[in-house]
Amino acid sequence: MRYWLLVAVLAVGTASAQTQLTIYNQNFATVKELRALTLDKGENEVRVTDITAHLEPESVVLRELRRPDAIQILEQNYESDPLSEGLLLRKSEGKTLDFEIIMPQTGEKRLVKGKILRSGYVPHTSAFQRYGQQYAYSQMAYANPEGGGQPIVEVEGKIQFGLPGKPIFDALDPKAFLKPTLLWRLWSGEAGAHDVEFSYLTGGMRWEANYNAVAPEKGDTFDIIGWVTLENVSGKDFENASVKLMAGDVARVATAAGGQVGYAMDAMEMSAARPAVTERAFEEYHLYTLERPTTVLDREIKQVEFVRAANVPAERIYVYDGFKVDLQYRGWDYSSIRTRPEYGAVSNPKVWVMLEFQNSEKSHLGMPLPKGKVKVYRRDVDGRNEFIGEDQIDHTPKDETVRLYTGNAFDLTGERRQTDFRLDSNGHWADETFEIKVRNHKKEAVKVRVVEHLYRWIQWDLTIKSMEHKKTDARTIEFRPTIPSGGEAVIKYTVHYSW
Repeated sequence: MRYWLLVAVLAVGTASAQTQLTIYNQNFATVKELRALTLDKGENEVRVTDITAHLEPESVVLRELRRPDAIQILEQNYESDPLSEGLLLRKSEGKTLDFEIIMPQTGEKRLVKGKILRSGYVPHTSAFQRYGQQYAYSQMAYANPEGGGQPIVEVEGKIQFGLPGKPIFDALDPKAFLKPTLLWRLWSGEAGAHDVEFSYLTGGMRWEANYNAVAPEKGDTFDIIGWVTLENVSGKDFENASVKLMAGDVARVATAAGGQVGYAMDAMEMSAARPAVTERAFEEYHLYTLERPTTVLDREIKQVEFVRAANVPAERIYVYDGFKVDLQYRGWDYSSIRTRPEYGAVSNPKVWVMLEFQNSEKSHLGMPLPKGKVKVYRRDVDGRNEFIGEDQIDHTPKDETVRLYTGNAFDLTGERRQTDFRLDSNGHWADETFEIKVRNHKKEAVKVRVVEHLYRWIQWDLTIKSMEHKKTDARTIEFRPTIPSGGEAVIKYTVHYSW
């Protein structure tokens, strides 16, 4: 088996800058860069423009590498609304601009003058999520008090909605913000070059794990190939980057508002390649690090193989859970449900197919598996892989059991029927009897796990049963009949509840 960790090194700003990127599976990332600043002694103004469009300004940390107290941020401004036509129109409200229009008959270009009465620009749209719907409505009303959402321009003494043509603006102020920018006022205790570490949190980045499990034509061993999928929509390219991926549930405070299929190789071929990803525990989480630098461009999805194992032993399990929740009872408490004779009388006829295996070294795995989707394939007689189901696993530590639901069995059916219900409200008890039938239309015998939920109350006892059962938790029992080909298993039991 092979498994590895993901790390990326990012060059931004100056040629000497080096960036490390840690992406979390909760749609955010930490960016850490090494930069060289040349400062005067005393106060300095520094602009940082090579940042993401989803930087969290309150997360910024700037540290001098040699002497942490050598520099200090006196003031930081974050300009997240960079220059655009709409912003320039807003800044031009009350002014007269030239508009370029094209004559439809001749294609000739000409200029007309128009006075901007209202730009129609909605400022601070990036703050809608943070401050909620009411803030969004007020911003819209501020820009468009009469609704409509269009600019209003006075042309030759007449009012029109919409721009008469392409607006032409005056030359830009050298200090104009063309993209998201951090503006720092720094204090430096000494003049000269300073090597600094600059880090921040940003949205717009995510990663997820995806797995492909390929089973042979017969039997339930399989080969597994795992992919890490990275997506960057942060507004910034990360070139030659050192990337780590954090797996786990990292706590964050909520704001007020709100895969290619792999083909199996034999074990000798699998063990020959050098691992691309390594894994290690970090705090209460797990880090997966890419062993070689990679480039993650803005609006790019990148995939890297991080686990590959051959001949993983698995067990196919058939599960019949005949209880089906009637939608009218959703949200009811147990004290109300226990006296309703019709509750639990709806039957589910489907028998689930599950694939169960151990995430252990003995099973040729044995690494913490990050949560993700697992696609299951089986080879047909012609050697081609056919898709047979998909499920999602949660973060799975080493040596834990993984169970995949791949679909419903075609040749197995179930039937669950309530045959008796007796209630004594004064005596605080109820008796309920069920008959369960599972039919096997396969060519071979199968073992089925028949799951029953004793849902009416926590105090119960099986007074009558047609076969032995296993208690799996305080309110669940399981029968395990072996059903011959063309045969049927019939299970009857009576449960006595008291409260």
